[in-house]
Amino acid sequence: MRAGTAVAGRVLRSRGGAVSLRFDGRSAAVCVALAVGVFGIGLLSLTTGEYELSFGEVLSTLLGQGASGAEFIVHTLRLPRLLTALLVGAALGASGAVLQRLSGNPLGSPDVIGFTYGSATGALVVIVLLDGSMLQISGGALVGGACCAVLIYLLAYSGGVQGYRFILVGIGISAMALAANSYLITKASLTDALAAQAWLVGSVNGRGWDQVLAVGLAVAVLLPLGMYYSRRLALLELGDEAATGLGVGVERARLVLLGVSVGLAAVATAATGPIWFLALAAPQLARRLTRAAGAGLLPAALLGALLLACGDFAVQRLFDDTQLPVGTATGTLGGLYLIWLLTSEWRRGRA
Repeated sequence: MRAGTAVAGRVLRSRGGAVSLRFDGRSAAVCVALAVGVFGIGLLSLTTGEYELSFGEVLSTLLGQGASGAEFIVHTLRLPRLLTALLVGAALGASGAVLQRLSGNPLGSPDVIGFTYGSATGALVVIVLLDGSMLQISGGALVGGACCAVLIYLLAYSGGVQGYRFILVGIGISAMALAANSYLITKASLTDALAAQAWLVGSVNGRGWDQVLAVGLAVAVLLPLGMYYSRRLALLELGDEAATGLGVGVERARLVLLGVSVGLAAVATAATGPIWFLALAAPQLARRLTRAAGAGLLPAALLGALLLACGDFAVQRLFDDTQLPVGTATGTLGGLYLIWLLTSEWRRGRA
């Protein structure tokens, strides 16, 4: 990758050069447009539905001056679900952006490499073998995702971690985790199997403030850390030798960024179950909007939040009677996107 494409934008420095910031006008405009879209879908989600509320009623309720009925609809039913969708979408979008740039491959997504399957394995162990609570299921998903990431890193390490080796090892671990998940479901009782299968679909139905708090804390800590390391991420795209020559501790930076990606994906999966393909598609779409060599973390996070909130809004309004999980919508559309992506990459390789 050329240096001019990896490190783009205008560098702004304070007097004395103590603080510097790289500013890309197009990326900033895309972020503003995506933030407006997030605000718009949030407003629609809070005001429409079986019981419609005006913007004034929602605003009064958010300020603590609403009627008791509006308080229940907004604070108990709609706002936690909306915030969970936004935060999980942002976490998956940022996680995918980090992993795709680290691996240098558009297929470098937590879904494809196996982090999500590893989180699912941890959650299924708690559901099937330990009969745990929702909090314990979330903890199991976190542990499963972390163990999967460590295993992939150790198996892929050979004097450093290279992109294609990392992807191939991840796909192998993903297949093994999928087999383990299927085995766990076959060993479960009917009740546990139904609970496990419902969790594996991925949904924000019934999610509350506990999930909002957990994912919100993870995003508040890990997203700024990833953005702080994004300059090193751009230099890593130039190659290990060039990055080392520019003063980057390659393996330490790679390990920190991998931890950020795994942490975001695992917490998001723990909150809602696996939401397939969002981490794959959001960074790619953000990269096309910003016309950057690699997706920035903030555009990818905003686009992930917007896509998941729009998907959940659509399944709520289109399927009023069945409460269709949003994971089915992302899985269907994501599968089509994966076919298009593989076809595009194949044609590019043939050109």
